[in-house]
Amino acid sequence: MSPEPGPRLPSPPDSPPEPGSRLPVPLGSPPEPGSRLPVPPGSPPGPPAGVERPSGLRPPRNPVDTRAVGWWTGQALVLVAPPVLVLVLLGLLIPPARFWLLLPALVIAVPGLVYTLVMPRVRYRVHRWEVTDDAVYTASGWIWHKWRVAPMSRIQTVDTLRGPIQQIFGLAGVTVTTASAAGAVRINGIDRALAADLVERLTARAQAVPEDAA
Repeated sequence: MSPEPGPRLPSPPDSPPEPGSRLPVPLGSPPEPGSRLPVPPGSPPGPPAGVERPSGLRPPRNPVDTRAVGWWTGQALVLVAPPVLVLVLLGLLIPPARFWLLLPALVIAVPGLVYTLVMPRVRYRVHRWEVTDDAVYTASGWIWHKWRVAPMSRIQTVDTLRGPIQQIFGLAGVTVTTASAAGAVRINGIDRALAADLVERLTARAQAVPEDAA
């Protein structure tokens, strides 16, 4: 039988470290390459390693006008109602083909009703906008969400747009054309007086900011 190993004696102060052991790091020393610093409790999670958080892209603060729900509902009805009404009317006028006309009307009406009820409310929760001294921020969509940032130095023209249904609800949209391949930035579903004020503010601010040649 082999003898049991005895207790390890502490190394003398001047003895070299054993292989595989790590020396204690003095306070105030820089961290070793590849090491991660401890995160204080309660700190928000940061981006993954090697990925920088975008500085210019952030959620806008201002919601659109509540009347935008009615505007989007009206747009949905204009899209869904005409074919359903035509098919129902033909089904009532042509008894032999009534089943074959009312069936597609039902197929269109059921998903159309869901679309009309759901889409406007989802859009209202998603659509946001904000104008600062440096840029115009927008968020839009309902199935696919899109965030856009237009720096003041890239703005070329600012226009307002009021469609027939928007005019009924007293709303307007602002179109900001930029020197970007992604196209114009649009703020839709806001009060028409606010839209006119935004056009004046953006035009004055864009003229005061030096143009970006990039």
